[in-house]
Amino acid sequence: MRRESRAAARERLTAISRLLRERYPTAECALRYEGDPWRLLVMGRLSAQCTDARVNEVAVPLFARYPTAAAMAAADPRELEALVRPCGLFRTKARDLILASRRLTEVYGGRLPDSMEELLTLPGVGRKIANLLLGDIFGRSCVVADTHMIRLSGRWGFTPEDKRDPLLVERTLTPLLSEENASELCHRAVLFGREVCTARSPDCRHCELCRAGLCRFSERSRYE
Repeated sequence: MRRESRAAARERLTAISRLLRERYPTAECALRYEGDPWRLLVMGRLSAQCTDARVNEVAVPLFARYPTAAAMAAADPRELEALVRPCGLFRTKARDLILASRRLTEVYGGRLPDSMEELLTLPGVGRKIANLLLGDIFGRSCVVADTHMIRLSGRWGFTPEDKRDPLLVERTLTPLLSEENASELCHRAVLFGREVCTARSPDCRHCELCRAGLCRFSERSRYE
C-alpha cells in the first residue's frame, strides 16, 4: 500500500466522499426504522450476518407484536426467537434484544443513551451498532465499519486490504473525515459496495473513483 501523508489521505477521502455524494445525493440508512431510536437498535442487532432487506421484512411483524422496548423486555423468548429466526443466529439475537430492551427500560427510562460508553453496556451492541446509532439518531460524525466500509477502506488504500479489522477502519478513517460527512459516507458506501465495488467482482471500468485515480485497488490491478 502506497504511503501518503495525513493531509493527502484526507484530501483523497474528501474527493471520494464528494463523488459518492454526486452519485447518491440522498444518504439514508437502509434499515427502515421510521425514526424510532429503539427500532434502529433492534434492527441493527438483527442485521448481523443478515441482509438489510431481510431485516426490513422481519421488522414488520416484529414491531407489530412488540411496539416498544417495554413490550420486548417482557417478551417470551421462544416467541421472539420464532419471529427473528429468518435473520439467523435467532437464539442469540432474541436473548440480546430482550436484555437490551430490559436495560433500556429499567436503566434509561426507555430513552436511548447518547454516548459510546453507555451504548456499549446494552447487550448485543458493539461499536458498529453504537456508531450507527450515534450517527443516525444523534447526528454525530461516526464511521460505521460494516462489511462494505471495511472492504472499501482496504481497496481505496486507507487500511491494509488483507486485514479486516473494523476498529482499525474506524480509527483510521475518523480523523480523515469532516464532522459533516462521516456517517453519510458510510451509508453511501453500502450502496456503492452493493452496486459497483462488490466483494466478488468490482466494476472498475464503470467506477468514477477509478477514473479519477482515487482508488488504489484499480491502480494496483493495472500492473498485476
